[in-house]
Amino acid sequence: MQLTGQRIVVVGVTGRVAKPLALALAAAGNDVIGAARFTDEAARAELEAAGITCAPVDLNRGDLDALPAAADGDLVDVVLNLAVAQSGRWPVDLRINAEAAGEVLARIRPGRFLHCSTTGVYAPKGHEAMAETDALGDNHAVMMPTYSISKIAAETVVRTVGRIFDVPTTIARLNVPYGDGHGWPAFHLMMMQAGQAVPVHVDGPTEYTPIHDVDILRTLPALLDVASVPATIVNWAGSERVSVEDWCAHLGELTGLTPTFERTDRCLESVVADTTLLESLAGPSTIDWRTGFRRLVETSFPDLVAR
Repeated sequence: MQLTGQRIVVVGVTGRVAKPLALALAAAGNDVIGAARFTDEAARAELEAAGITCAPVDLNRGDLDALPAAADGDLVDVVLNLAVAQSGRWPVDLRINAEAAGEVLARIRPGRFLHCSTTGVYAPKGHEAMAETDALGDNHAVMMPTYSISKIAAETVVRTVGRIFDVPTTIARLNVPYGDGHGWPAFHLMMMQAGQAVPVHVDGPTEYTPIHDVDILRTLPALLDVASVPATIVNWAGSERVSVEDWCAHLGELTGLTPTFERTDRCLESVVADTTLLESLAGPSTIDWRTGFRRLVETSFPDLVAR
């Protein structure tokens, strides 16, 4: 599937993953509609300056009137649902993550629907890589009590609504997204700047499979190409396994800061994604983690690189 000349709705467009994706899709010649609450006028202005049509919505209240509606003949090629709630309040997070995802799908009924889920839906598995067929569970409960469960609920709603309306759907389980200017590693670098210890799990090393914005965009056409009824599920992650301990050490090499760690069972444990299926569809990652982390530091913390 070629992502140019398409009419694309990006839900949650002001988010850290969605915003750079929407900007890149608009630059590639797509008609992009960005949906969000738009409480930040500067963020809205930036999107509009890039040619993105901003559609104010409130997923919690069910206010979707600004979105195209298939019932009115207002057709859309692709919907990317990247909205997420992490409030820790069950009614809110179930409403936005699960119910609203189904409402958006039912309203727009696009040619293809991609729902961004998370590898946080898997049952804890230590350091073993998690495949798409593995058991589901709550591996985020220790820090984010509503997250895993509400995202599992969202997958169920999306599968059901997609089947009812015969919309080809892909559920992409994202691991650790980051890019030039954002991501969990940037938060760790800020902790290092402040002299704070970075929490890591007692069952170390604390491993993940981070994916850069470049590879998120690169793999998107392949993920949409396998959209189906019932939904196709694919892990959306980088090809390399890397630990928080190692990436903080690398950030220290880039900046001259020395990381310290607090070993605890009150933080997230390893969540390693098996990327066999993704690589069979789109090949391995093109941005290795060391290159990606250097880019993150150079764009977000240029003063530290200079030092």
